[in-house]
Amino acid sequence: MGFKVSWEDEGMADDDDEVFETEAEAEAYALDQINNFHTGADVLHMSNPGDYPEDDDEDPEYEIIEVD
Repeated sequence: MGFKVSWEDEGMADDDDEVFETEAEAEAYALDQINNFHTGADVLHMSNPGDYPEDDDEDPEYEIIEVD
């Protein structure tokens, strides 16, 4: 038995293939990916603000699912 992160928002992978042993590990991974998402959006905005609007600080939706 393991746990996976399932992303519900566009722009994020539909499902991550990585399987974690605990729900806490999957949650930590999801939060790290959200941080990466915001960091990337900030970098794109700073490099070309005309094409990339400022990050709206809304987090992508995800769900931790249990897999066999």
